[in-house]
Amino acid sequence: MKIEDVVCTFCGCLCDDLVVEVENNRVISVENGCTLANEKFMGDHRLKSPIRREGNGWKALSYDDAIRETAEILLDADRPLLYGWSGTHGEAQSVGVHLAELLGAVIDNTSTVCHGPSIMAIQEVGHPGCTLGQVKNRADVIVYWGANPIDAHPRHMSRYTTYADGFFVKEAFKERKVIVVDVRKTESSAVADEFVKVERGGDYAILSALRAIVRGKRDLIPKQVAGVTREQLFRVADICINAKFGAIFFGLGLTMSPGKYKNIRNAIELTEELNRHTKFTISPMRGHWNVYGSNEVFTWITGYPYAVDFARGIAFYNPGETTSVDILKRGECDACLVVASDPGAHFPRACAEHLARIPTVQIDPHVNATTHLATLQIPVAVTGIDAEGTAYRMDGVPIRTRKLFDGTYPSDFDILGKIYEQVKEVKGS
Repeated sequence: MKIEDVVCTFCGCLCDDLVVEVENNRVISVENGCTLANEKFMGDHRLKSPIRREGNGWKALSYDDAIRETAEILLDADRPLLYGWSGTHGEAQSVGVHLAELLGAVIDNTSTVCHGPSIMAIQEVGHPGCTLGQVKNRADVIVYWGANPIDAHPRHMSRYTTYADGFFVKEAFKERKVIVVDVRKTESSAVADEFVKVERGGDYAILSALRAIVRGKRDLIPKQVAGVTREQLFRVADICINAKFGAIFFGLGLTMSPGKYKNIRNAIELTEELNRHTKFTISPMRGHWNVYGSNEVFTWITGYPYAVDFARGIAFYNPGETTSVDILKRGECDACLVVASDPGAHFPRACAEHLARIPTVQIDPHVNATTHLATLQIPVAVTGIDAEGTAYRMDGVPIRTRKLFDGTYPSDFDILGKIYEQVKEVKGS
């Protein structure tokens, strides 16, 4: 059976034009998807049942026992941490927030190690953004800053920017100018009209120089700024000023380089300067397929997008204090529930070592780096394949994912709901 208009739950693009063929409750072919999408749908390496660490090995156990043990671990903890959430649907994320409140726990999502600085900058100066559809149909200048979409978001260029013909941009490849700003040459820089190679840590200086140029202060610019010549800075600024509609997309190369959220604030303020001359927008290149959704759900319920601490009985937010990396590095938390994420592969070594020392439960379909740190792992259905739910694209557009077949695994929502009920029964509220 062929199913059309399938949503790919891999990256923040949430491409919704895939054609997937299913046979005997298994995906056998994928059309229109990138290589990452093909691996997501065609991969068949799921954990078969819940497993518990015993000595140097693992023992299989039932879902009921796994859920009961998870609830006991969380109830016994004085400062539990609930981390992840970017690889599951909004309905499960909502249960997670309520569970954290009931436990007096800290709940944090993967923004803490990716676009947390972007959120902090947006909280200070706002977000002049737009949908990807507006970019596709209107933009004639595209800037990728600290991002390599060909590797990280393989269809971003073909669906929305470089190669995507739009309503007002009839021949995109000819009419669009693409600028890539990065510290090294990448596959994306190879197709750019202008590649700006910046010295490591020099993004803030380049952004400040471009702001000065856009404000008409060209005489203040030295011959070279962070490895970029004055002439190239003038050329880039002129391309942006003369655009009919421009869009900046920035990645972790900007958010996680020296300057952090101040880089993003400077980039947003550059966008505001450009809007004195033309129409310009700016948006983060969100990585996980529903990390934007986790920010939305957390904010609806708590008022804060990530790093929310319920230890006081109310929601408290202070990045640097309530963020998961800081809590783990200080050795604060005494239990951790990891949902739809892999901190073992991405967190600093000190944090991974602490996860290995404390009871850590992972809810995830696959064996990954965190499995080797965990006490217990519960496999679940994959949203967009054998589970359904709501996701948010990188531009904030909500998209409903559907399941392609009825599998044998419970969903994140089912597992978290049962854990919540058991915790609620003990807490008596």
